[in-house]
Amino acid sequence: MTLPTPNVPDLLLDTLRRNGRVNDTLLAAVRPEEYALRDGEGGWTVARHLSHLAAFRAGWLLEISPEHAAGLMAPFGGANPWAWESRDPAVLGTVFREGDAAALRAVQAALETGRSFPDPYGEGTYQSHPAHFLQHIVVHDSHHRGQVLSLLRRGGRTPQEMDALDEHWAIWRA
Repeated sequence: MTLPTPNVPDLLLDTLRRNGRVNDTLLAAVRPEEYALRDGEGGWTVARHLSHLAAFRAGWLLEISPEHAAGLMAPFGGANPWAWESRDPAVLGTVFREGDAAALRAVQAALETGRSFPDPYGEGTYQSHPAHFLQHIVVHDSHHRGQVLSLLRRGGRTPQEMDALDEHWAIWRA
């Protein structure tokens, strides 16, 4: 399959960068005791959501571009990225940033060679355009960030504290 666009559009690159800033803002806002919050109905903890978000990049890269995942595996300590969990905002932030950079490199490499990603398990791995992986990252992160904010609200954050978290939306309007 030959792809029509040999690079990642600037707007998508900016979107990925802004998404990273939103993730950094959320990590900075979560208090240590809030990592254990859960919904009381069998849902994930804040730590599980944030860890899943951060590891999502490495997990998918293992499937679609293993050479780009290779440098991401150290923080997982041999664990499967999909099962990994951390409550350390510095570690989570590093996994987010390095994962974003590796995802971008993987997409650029696919575009430069005019190919889509392999689909070893028939899951539909961004066959129409490799840059859809970057879009998936942004949408996926947004989904889980909403769940984290809901847990923070249910966990006792005041309306004023929740309103203060809304400041991260300004990143998208700049």
